[in-house]
Order: sequence, then structure tokens, then C-alpha cells
Amino acid sequence: MPQTLERSRFAGRANRSNVPALDPPKPGSAVRMTIETRGRAAIRQLECARVRGVPFTSLVMISGLVLGIAQAGALEAPRAAALATLVRAYPDFLDRVDGNDLVWKDGTRQRIDDGKPAKTFEAMLDDPDIKDMFAMTYPAGDKGLAPAVNFDPGRIRYTPLFVKMYGDCQRSNLAADAATVVWLRSKYGKTVKFAKINGAAAALQKVSDELDRLPGRFLEYLRPLQGSYNCRPIAGTNRPSAHGFGIAIDIAAAHSHYWQWSKPDANGRIAYRNEIPWEIVRVFETHGFIWGGKWYHYDTMHFEYRPELLMTAK
Repeated sequence: MPQTLERSRFAGRANRSNVPALDPPKPGSAVRMTIETRGRAAIRQLECARVRGVPFTSLVMISGLVLGIAQAGALEAPRAAALATLVRAYPDFLDRVDGNDLVWKDGTRQRIDDGKPAKTFEAMLDDPDIKDMFAMTYPAGDKGLAPAVNFDPGRIRYTPLFVKMYGDCQRSNLAADAATVVWLRSKYGKTVKFAKINGAAAALQKVSDELDRLPGRFLEYLRPLQGSYNCRPIAGTNRPSAHGFGIAIDIAAAHSHYWQWSKPDANGRIAYRNEIPWEIVRVFETHGFIWGGKWYHYDTMHFEYRPELLMTAK
């Protein structure tokens, strides 16, 4: 979670020691200065303090502030880049980042940082802000297995953002406005409903067409489908499922594994299991889908259209 410096805490101490106060980065805002610029400015203040004969102990304190500013800048920079990517990923809806606000094209503003103290993993799942969605970087490519404890990039969803873009399935029939995707045209031919908003259905059709060209040995992982659009909460929670927005699909269950089907070990850890081939995962990721197999709380049949996370993936 981004770390911030408390101005009142440090400025007061600086005044008592006749040390020039350093302006800290503003909590919840986009990057105001690059890390290099922060460093140069802090070093200049440190040099000025030395020339003015500030006591050694005060210089040590300033050095600590310099380090804190560098750390804060290092944490802010990736977040700002991720937020810019979020806007690029959904150009039909999002306009810009303005301070602590995500600004929609219709003028709506949503807070990026809710200002709450550092959250537990469960709190980020149950009550996230926009910033929290980027707390973990999705590991694209043939890597990321087995994930570290509670490493679930993509499971943290700021519901108001998705409801505003895709609609609330509890209040309207989103399936009626969804597009029809033909799954594996030559080898299966069944159709599924998927959100056409943000190009999600078009992306899924490209996934299907590429998977259809894979050798026959992959079919057992891809059919029969377990479902796409489904207005329901996530099992065991009150949080809406990505299936309710029409942006998730579950492939065949025969070789799939789900964390709740596994019994934790003596230390409470969940043993990782997966049988889905990389050849399938690569195709989905190429077209903006994250894979639930890269979560500690894994769901290996689950693929979800989240282009913003693939655009910031490492």
C-alpha cells in the first residue's frame, strides 16, 4: 500500500530544531514530481541546511526525510502509471485522472484513494477503492505459479466502477444487450452471451477462434463450457461476480481446480493445483483476459476480461 508522510508530524519537529521542513507528497494524489526530481529537490535542501550550519543530528533527520520522500515517490509512480493505463483501457468511458479523482467522460468523479488506513487483504476484497485494484501486479506469460499467499491480482474489484460501465444485473437484464460469441466454431459451435461493452465480446471471439486452431488434444480443457454471463454473487460472499457483468467465462471443469475444493494444510495454507496448459492461458492473455489460475485463491477454469491489468502486467 502507498506510504505517505504526515506533514504535521514532521513539520513540527523540524521547526523545533530550526530545520527547514520538507513538503511531503500529498496522499491520494497522482504523482506531482518524478522520483528523480524529488531526490534532487531534497538533496538541495540537505545541502542548504549543511551550509547554514544545521547540527549533525538535524542533518540525520533530514536524511531520513529524503529517504521517506524517495520511498513515497517509488510507490506513487507505479500507481500513477496504472491509473493512466486504466483510462487508456476504457476510452469509451474514462476521461482522465484529476488529483484523487477518476473522471468519467460524463463528468462523474470517483475517488481513487478513500483515505482509509492500510487495509488487510480481506478488507481490500470487501471494501476496496480504485487504488486497491492495482495493489498486485498481474504476472503475464508463462510464470506466476504457484502464487504467494493472498496474491490474487484481479480479484480486488471496485464494484461501482464495473457497475457504471457494464450495468447492474440485479436491476436490469444485461444478457439482453450482450453479444453472442460462438465458442470453437469448427469443434464445438455452442454460443455464449458476453458483454459487448469495451470490446469484451469481440476479444472473446478472437480467443475462441485462436483456440479453435489448437490441436485436438486441447479440446478436453475447453468443452463443455461451464458458463459465462451469470447474475450471482461470488460463492460465500456478498460481492458481485464478474460473471454478473458479462466479462468472465469458465472453461471445461474436467481439468479445473478451485481453492475451496482443497483442504488447507496444518499451517492453513492452500495447496496449489492446476492442469490448464500454458497454450490456452497465452491465448486468453493476448486478448486482455486474466486467468484465475494465477491467484493464490485459484480458480483455474476462470478467465476474466481485464485489459487494464494486462496493460500493466510484468
